[in-house]
Amino acid sequence: MRSATKSRQTNETAIEVTLNLDEPSRVSMNTGVGFFDHMLELFARHGRIGLEVKASGDLHIDSHHTVEDVGIVIGQLIREALGSKTGITRYGSEYVPMDESLGFVAIDISGRPYLHFDATLSNPKLGQFDTELVEEFFRAVAFQSAMTVHARVLYGTNTHHQIEALFKAFGRAFSKAIMIDPTIEGVNSTKGVLE
Repeated sequence: MRSATKSRQTNETAIEVTLNLDEPSRVSMNTGVGFFDHMLELFARHGRIGLEVKASGDLHIDSHHTVEDVGIVIGQLIREALGSKTGITRYGSEYVPMDESLGFVAIDISGRPYLHFDATLSNPKLGQFDTELVEEFFRAVAFQSAMTVHARVLYGTNTHHQIEALFKAFGRAFSKAIMIDPTIEGVNSTKGVLE
């Protein structure tokens, strides 16, 4: 099983996350930020992974530290659970429509952290969630997991739908990228390593 668990405590947040790339039955989120919980569940369900997140943070200030720190821990767990990356397809991409919105995400589990984020989100806040934190979450995951991530909202008018399309696309692209292909010997790189 490709799985890992991590706790992280700072003066701003206390976080526990369990990630299982091969067993999708256990999915639960409790971050204190309802919209973020909803997006994390979409990522896990569409990614066909197990993800359990418990987080408490300084929400009396705002949700920035909680969202970013959860992204950091998820990224670290992805890197740990993938190990040497032997046999993974490495690449994944997906378009996802959500009513009037269309999101796209492409991933390369390359060992080279990078985020290109292209989305104009007109509503600055959904519940307790500051929508500018979508980019912060993806950046934290990409850099801590050492993945290249390109995320784009092609169009749409409803901010909830735009963000939902991105998280679903991220999950579905991630599911493709971590898939084991028995025809791959070692890692899917002419260099012989993915780091």
